[in-house]
Amino acid sequence: MNSINFEEDKTDILKNSDNIKLLSEEVQKMESLTKEIEDIEENLKKKKKDLDIISGETIPTMMSEMGLSQLKLMDGSQIDVKPFYNATITIANRESAFNWLRKNGLGDVIKNEVVVSFGRGEDNKAAEYAELAKGRGLQPAQKLKVEPMTLKALVRQRIEAGEEMPAEIFSIFVGNKTTIKRKK
Repeated sequence: MNSINFEEDKTDILKNSDNIKLLSEEVQKMESLTKEIEDIEENLKKKKKDLDIISGETIPTMMSEMGLSQLKLMDGSQIDVKPFYNATITIANRESAFNWLRKNGLGDVIKNEVVVSFGRGEDNKAAEYAELAKGRGLQPAQKLKVEPMTLKALVRQRIEAGEEMPAEIFSIFVGNKTTIKRKK
């Protein structure tokens, strides 16, 4: 027959309650750190937005009103305001964008990827396909795209040359960006 030892049982319960208390404290620390990180990330987003406004609007407007695009300071630092270009091709505009590029002799910026996937144990089929391509009745997946940096460069080049680039098809954004170069 088992005997009951209240003193040992009490000690085990106390040890468990100490562990639960420590666990609870660590959970609270984790929640506190999570909240602190969320606050820091939100503050960082706000600071970046403030920086974008100063860099892209406030300083360029002030310098433009003064007839400046560049300013050299006595310490050798330099402030430059330069145009900033961005463009994207949305899924909805993809076909229109590719057609416009081809029609205007710019089809070479469209990347045409052909991919064929084989399952496990189909190494022989893959080797045959590499040799015969579509001759075996397999259909490759085809993906057309324009690399983002290529599109951005094309937009900048055409706009600066005064050539047409339809903003509604390519979701074009043109703004200014201020840079500060410190003398080393």
